[in-house]
Amino acid sequence: MMLEQKGFINRNKKREELWSADEFTERLRNVGSSSYHDKHPFHIVMHQGNLSKEQICGWVANRYYYQKSVPIKDAAILSNLPSRELRREWIGRILDHDGRPGEDGGIEAWLRLGEAVGLSREEVIREEHVVPGVRFAVDAYVNFARTKPWIEAVASSLTELFSPDLISKRIKVFEQLYPWIDRSGLDYFQSRLTQAPCDSDVALRLVLTQCRTPEAQQRAVNALRFKCDVLWAQLDAIEKAYPSKP
Repeated sequence: MMLEQKGFINRNKKREELWSADEFTERLRNVGSSSYHDKHPFHIVMHQGNLSKEQICGWVANRYYYQKSVPIKDAAILSNLPSRELRREWIGRILDHDGRPGEDGGIEAWLRLGEAVGLSREEVIREEHVVPGVRFAVDAYVNFARTKPWIEAVASSLTELFSPDLISKRIKVFEQLYPWIDRSGLDYFQSRLTQAPCDSDVALRLVLTQCRTPEAQQRAVNALRFKCDVLWAQLDAIEKAYPSKP
C-alpha cells in the first residue's frame, strides 16, 4: 500500500488505452513546444541579430555536417521500409537533398549559403570547422535511423512539423539583421518552406496509422524527443566553440 501511495507501482503500469489521433498528434506537437531547438540560447541570440560573423560562419560550417548526413539518414530509413509504396514516398527526401539530374538539391544550396557568409566551398566540404560534439550528435542520429524500428525512425523526423515557423523567422532575421549575408544564400531556407510541410504530412500519417499500441505511441514520442535532443546538442557544441564576446 505504501509503495502504491508513493507512486512507485503506478508509474510503472503500462498505459492501457490508445491515444486518439488528435491526442497523439498533440503529444507529438508538445515535444516541439517544450524541446525544439528554436528555444536554444544560440538561436535566441541569432534571432536578436546579435551573433558575430564568426558565430554565423561557425554555425553554417557545422550545420553542413548535419545537412550532408540527412540523405544518409533517409537512405537508412528507406532500407528498412517494408513496402515499395512506402519507399516510393520516402525516396523524394533523398533527392531533395542530393539533387536530381539538372537540379541542385539542399546540400548544394547549403554550400551556397556557406559562400554567402564568407566561407569557401572547399573548407565547408572538408569539414575544417566541424567540432566533435556536432559530429557525435549527427552520427548518433544516423545510427538511430539505421538501427531502430522504421516507424520510430520516421517519428524522429517529425521535427519538420516545427521547422517552417523557425525557417520563416530565420529568413526575415537574416534579411533584416544580417545585411552582410548575400541574399542568394537563402535559397535553402526558401525551398524548405514547401518541402518540410509535405514531408511532415507523410511522416505524421505513417506514425498515426502504424503506431497501434500505447507502447508504440510512446516510443514515437520518445523518438521525436531524441531528435530534438540531437538538434539541441549540436547547438550546445556550436555555442561552446563560438562563444559570444563579452
